[in-house]
Amino acid sequence: MNHGDELRREILADGVTPLIGVFDMFSASVAAQHYDGLFVSGFGFAASHYGLPDIGFIAWPDMVAFVQRLRRAFPRPHLLVDIDDGYVDTEVACHVVEQLELIGASGVILEDQTRPRRCGHVDGKLLLPLDEYLAKLARVLDTRRHLTVVARTDAVGEKEILLRARALAETDADVVLVDGVRGVDDVRRIRDVIGDKPLLFNQIAGGRSPRLSLPELAALGVNVAIYSTPCLFAAQAAMDEALLRLRRDDGRLPEPTPASVGVTESLALLEQNLTRRPPKARQPVAPIER
Repeated sequence: MNHGDELRREILADGVTPLIGVFDMFSASVAAQHYDGLFVSGFGFAASHYGLPDIGFIAWPDMVAFVQRLRRAFPRPHLLVDIDDGYVDTEVACHVVEQLELIGASGVILEDQTRPRRCGHVDGKLLLPLDEYLAKLARVLDTRRHLTVVARTDAVGEKEILLRARALAETDADVVLVDGVRGVDDVRRIRDVIGDKPLLFNQIAGGRSPRLSLPELAALGVNVAIYSTPCLFAAQAAMDEALLRLRRDDGRLPEPTPASVGVTESLALLEQNLTRRPPKARQPVAPIER
């Protein structure tokens, strides 16, 4: 299976392709029960693997190793990977793209931020000059073979947003993402300037962008929606609630209910990761000549 072409075909089909942000193997195991597409979120990865905010701490070998584990456990779902700014250097960005394609990633998102980078929905973002970003993007596009490439801008201000969105749409990138879009009218303007190029919309709880349903996004001409953090934020809230209750009840675990998760339910979820990949056919052993 060529994962890049599979994702590209789905993006070009009717409707909106949803991709769910995952931050570790367990969250991916849960998300894969509900959706066919996963997004390897930089926000979630920095939080889960380092316990740090998403401001540039991610080391590319850690990200590549994580995606490799994901693909082995989940051979079929789309895997779109956030590679931030390509880890600063263009040569590194191209090397990471080669590695991710070899291990079966479906696509990558490359942004136009410079260091120190920031989450796309907060203030203080700094951008590369447009020509420098386009040169980096062109090298990445020349390096990939089938991988879907999303060109992302973190521009603010209508003039700069539309200028960069149009420039990104004129490249060979497969999809355009303007992160931190503040309103529906902004989405419409971006859709107009990028022409027929597929458009990606990033939804993050508490972020700057409006909360929109898939039918609403489809009506705006959006082709892909990434949900960066629902698993991460739900995990934080659920763990807080569970531990506050445990403290309140002096260490007594709650009574099991039909909706609760215990050893049996958790093991059943994880055992599926052992069975998704079909066993390899045994090769016949040639007889030894004497």
